[in-house]
Amino acid sequence: MHFPLDKHIVDSICRQFGLRNFHELGNASIRQLAGVVKNIEQATGVEYVNMALGEPGLPASEIGIEAEHKALLNGCAAHYPNIIGIPEVKKWGSEFVRAFINLQRPPECILPTVGSMQAAFALNMMVIQLQEGKDTILFLDPCFPVQKMQCAVIGSRVDAFDIAEYRGAKLREELEKHLQSGRIAGILYSNPNNPTWSCLTEEELQIIGELATQYDAIVLEDLAYLNMDFRDPDRGNPYSEPYQPSVGRYTHNCIQLISCSKIFSYAGQRAAFVAIDPVLAKRVYPALGKRLHNNGELLQSFAYTFLYALSSGVTHSVQHGMAAMLQAACEGKLRYVENTREYARRAHKIKEIMQRNGFHIVYDKDADGQAVGDGFFFTFGYKDWSGAKLVNKLIYYGVSAISLESTGACREGMRGCASSIREDQYEQLEERLRKFNEDYSQYDPYDPTELPQIR
Repeated sequence: MHFPLDKHIVDSICRQFGLRNFHELGNASIRQLAGVVKNIEQATGVEYVNMALGEPGLPASEIGIEAEHKALLNGCAAHYPNIIGIPEVKKWGSEFVRAFINLQRPPECILPTVGSMQAAFALNMMVIQLQEGKDTILFLDPCFPVQKMQCAVIGSRVDAFDIAEYRGAKLREELEKHLQSGRIAGILYSNPNNPTWSCLTEEELQIIGELATQYDAIVLEDLAYLNMDFRDPDRGNPYSEPYQPSVGRYTHNCIQLISCSKIFSYAGQRAAFVAIDPVLAKRVYPALGKRLHNNGELLQSFAYTFLYALSSGVTHSVQHGMAAMLQAACEGKLRYVENTREYARRAHKIKEIMQRNGFHIVYDKDADGQAVGDGFFFTFGYKDWSGAKLVNKLIYYGVSAISLESTGACREGMRGCASSIREDQYEQLEERLRKFNEDYSQYDPYDPTELPQIR
């Protein structure tokens, strides 16, 4: 296949998706870019090396599928699930948190959600209503872009800073500077981080926890990639160190978001749960009670108002599947960390290909100076190009990823996902990036108004 692809075809499809110029394509949403790529593939017959969508590349857990099947045969589809979760999900969600994070979260503090996307949406909506004057979510960037989109939909204020520039002890001063405004209701981050795959240290988590308590902000800890810091060979043994690092050891003002999408490759069923600190769960917020006409208790308000308003519960069969997978993981029958180590192997190979062809890793070091681990996501750049420019150029070479600009990163580049690449695509990626580098190693065009020309 000849690269670059035909400019007329690519540009016309971009415009069909409302992406009229360089800036709009460079800042397209993940799903919007995925739609563009799919249409280009259909029009040209060229399959992309698609690294934009963070979709599992491993088979879904058979344990979950079998449990769902059994539940459906037993008639669960005819009944609404309990909004607070079936007993099995609450029991095994509690055990899972103890087994893999070493936190005590009683069953009543476990609430299933329609993926962590619903959890983040509902939590962001709730925390800005808990106290008068606290109306802002603070993101420790870079972040998952959709969570900021959720804040825009809700109408909540957003504050943010790139934590990569304030690692270790330096985090305290910068974080406190933002909390001193008095407006921060919640602090949101992922660990391991999406998109950089860097990991917060115990020192940093302690700083976050202590300041969250001091300034009465709630930490929303997104653990979508629980225990997937593959640099540690001993991760993933239930009830054994090392556990997933968590702010929950340093503050009661926290809620963990735990998803089955990546750890169990169960993304299509939208299975997740939140684990609320039991002290926070019982806390009463008068301002919230006045608004909702209830007693203002956080746990009850979250379940029976915020989650209920978004859905009538998580799909009944999915809850049975999730409970079965959580139980199997706790009992050592489902070794999810070992299963997902495949992503580290894929990311390592992709990074090597990129570095051979003129690209570099953007967020390459962790807090302690060691290299960021290989895992589900990674970041890459080309010379000093912006992420938007790279999106615009690589799309003609059958390679797609998203701009780091959309994640709140202060460094230029792109986020790639290693999850879905196949063995036969490594050679394709090598050939396409080699051609790209040949075409652009001495060339740096920039057109701020039009989709860029191919020389």
